Amino acid sequence: MDDLIRLRSVTYSYPNREKPALQSVDLSIAAGEFLLVTGQSGSGKSTMLRTLNGLVPHFSGGAISGDIIVRDLPVVEVGPTVMSKYVGFVSQNPEAQTILEKVEPEIAFAMENAAVPAPEMHKRVADVLDQLNLTALRSRSIATLSGGERQRVSIASALVLKPEILVLDEPTSQLDPQSAAELLHLLRDLNNNLGLTIVLAEHRLDRVLSFADRLAYFENGRLIAHESVRKSLVHIPQLPPMIELAKHQAWDPIPLNLEEARRHIVSLPPLDLPQQADVLPADTDVLPLLELHDITYSYTPKRPALDRVSLELRPGEVLAIVGANGSGKSTLLRCIVGLLQPASGDIIFDGRSLLGHDTAELARQIAYLPQYPDDLLFADSVYQELEITLRNHDLYSEDRIETALAGLNLVEYAGDYPRDLSTGQRQRVALGAITVTRPQLLLLDEPTRGQDAQIKQQLLSIWRDWKEEGMGVIIVTHDVELSVQLADRVLILSEGKIESSGPIRSVLAKAPAFAPQVARLFPGSGWLTVDDAVSGLQKIQNAA
Repeated sequence: MDDLIRLRSVTYSYPNREKPALQSVDLSIAAGEFLLVTGQSGSGKSTMLRTLNGLVPHFSGGAISGDIIVRDLPVVEVGPTVMSKYVGFVSQNPEAQTILEKVEPEIAFAMENAAVPAPEMHKRVADVLDQLNLTALRSRSIATLSGGERQRVSIASALVLKPEILVLDEPTSQLDPQSAAELLHLLRDLNNNLGLTIVLAEHRLDRVLSFADRLAYFENGRLIAHESVRKSLVHIPQLPPMIELAKHQAWDPIPLNLEEARRHIVSLPPLDLPQQADVLPADTDVLPLLELHDITYSYTPKRPALDRVSLELRPGEVLAIVGANGSGKSTLLRCIVGLLQPASGDIIFDGRSLLGHDTAELARQIAYLPQYPDDLLFADSVYQELEITLRNHDLYSEDRIETALAGLNLVEYAGDYPRDLSTGQRQRVALGAITVTRPQLLLLDEPTRGQDAQIKQQLLSIWRDWKEEGMGVIIVTHDVELSVQLADRVLILSEGKIESSGPIRSVLAKAPAFAPQVARLFPGSGWLTVDDAVSGLQKIQNAA
């Protein structure tokens, strides 16, 4: 295959930043290749993707050197207007990529600009709505969509133009497991059947590894590896649970998906071991910190987004809420924090009803991190974001700010403009801004979106400390591996109703759509983590 994309000695620095975002990057991508790009938050992944259509440097400014050639076109010279004909781009932030109010016109908008004939336009829109399971949403207002639904709309808007190259920046970060799998299979089919060249950046490697031809790993702006997926894995510090287990068990070759992993365990005897014990919940003798009684909320008259949802949360307890995109998870958090007023039901916090109270009034004791961190970022520096929160509550303390910055790995960015940071970094800044007051209740909506594995572990450590100090936490997430490491209980929402709830181990082990990798590899075992599996396999070996 001929090289369709060539980067030669590319170095780039954002305006007013001393450290280059890309440093001497050399990378070739063949026509029809599926390239997976990964690396730590802020390592240069998104910046590299944005060079491929000229957004860097034409929209970002800054200084760039080296050569970027796509389809024999010098990208820096011709710019995004020309490159948009050949390179479809889906950003990390679907909320910033939409222009119109409704789903169908938004998807058709780019084709209108490209003067695609009306009959062809209607056919393409219908096809992509069907491919991405968006047909039921075609008339919906984009403002009423969930984060995952918005992400699919952005992907649809790129696909309808039928580009030769599709560049996607963390396209599964807000998708539930089934939607993510459907998207990745669609991309693979487009790659295999139509020869579409795909460049995809992702932190959730457990979802993507088996789809890619090669893996490019970035670190501190440098391209460390760009080899076959298995060869590149040696450079990645923290790997998905299945691969960590494979390395521990010395499986060869390293499996890249569950089907390959199952070939290594076919000789095992039937698992007949005592079920792992559930994580003990918080003390049930303690009065609930939060109670929801029959909460109902609707965006449209025909279908409630929440339908008589009830739950309890005690101090020092972590509740994970999972479910398909559009199932009502984010709506539930917005009702708790007062951004939405339920049509019926009651919300009791620390013994008093929250209904009718202003969000600003609740913010000191109830911290809410939305999916989109930019909604909370207004100051000129990271330090000032935290300072403003404390001053608003008459709690200003330099020690509090410095402690929060250190805990969130943000010290080196204290003087930076928050919106210039990567998505993962902005997410941590927003988290610092809402929690520097040390609230009693923390509501997290996809808090690990854009975060690499190392930062996730740091955040887990922080949240566990807060939990030990008595903070209640509700986390909405599609990251089930995170849930099993943090949560005491889990609640599964489906079309606004509670499908199941209970201790994390008993619920997730029996929920195929939301089970972690280890549970899917060893169904019926009750195992959720690598440690569970290592211990269980050792018992099998000892009994043999």
